[in-house]
Amino acid sequence: MTKIAFIGLGNMGGPMAANLVKAGHAVSGFDLSEASRNAAAKTGIAVAGSIAHAVRGAECVITMLPAGTHVLYVWDELLGFVDPGTLLIDSSTIDVDSARKAHALAEKIGCPSLDAPVSGEPVVLRPARSPSWLAAAMTPLPAASRCSRPWARRSSIAAGSAPARRQRSATT
Repeated sequence: MTKIAFIGLGNMGGPMAANLVKAGHAVSGFDLSEASRNAAAKTGIAVAGSIAHAVRGAECVITMLPAGTHVLYVWDELLGFVDPGTLLIDSSTIDVDSARKAHALAEKIGCPSLDAPVSGEPVVLRPARSPSWLAAAMTPLPAASRCSRPWARRSSIAAGSAPARRQRSATT
């Protein structure tokens, strides 16, 4: 069992986190929305009152947020609470510049990080069948697969760094 923190329990993150619980992981989560927190609690997610409480002791932290500005804000905050070596995965579909800045923040404190944007709609995520892409320049895929396997069964692809790429999207 892996202890996973999940930040962003809305339409996409909620089902993803619930699938991690179904797979036998201990999942703590946080979301600003009370409705999302309540729905998450009904699926077995240990809902925390803050990001700090959600990430305490986690081996892996996954974020699923609406935009790059949200990811940067949350990663800047959570990096003050995670231990060096904690795997950080962002599943948000965000711009390249924000993704690079987020991963630079993680690197500063010695945390491996991955991009894992998810393609699909919430209804696709519920049966744990959404396609997902894992991209890592330096993090071994086996460490990431412990956290991502329950929702990325159909088509996960490991890719190296792509410095020349201008766009980052799960759908384009």
